[in-house]
Amino acid sequence: MSNSPVSPLENAPAEIKLAVDLICILEDNAIDPKIVLSALDIVRHDFEKKLQPQPA
Repeated sequence: MSNSPVSPLENAPAEIKLAVDLICILEDNAIDPKIVLSALDIVRHDFEKKLQPQPA
């Protein structure tokens, strides 16, 4: 039996893992929060379009 510590993120849902990764990247690069939010709006709109049915 291994006694290695388990990170709480190991069992976290994929969206939580991705969010934590993105936060780390943005904070490590000292991106202005206003720019982050503007960029995230663009990303959200882009991915919402991808969820819409595409014409055949």
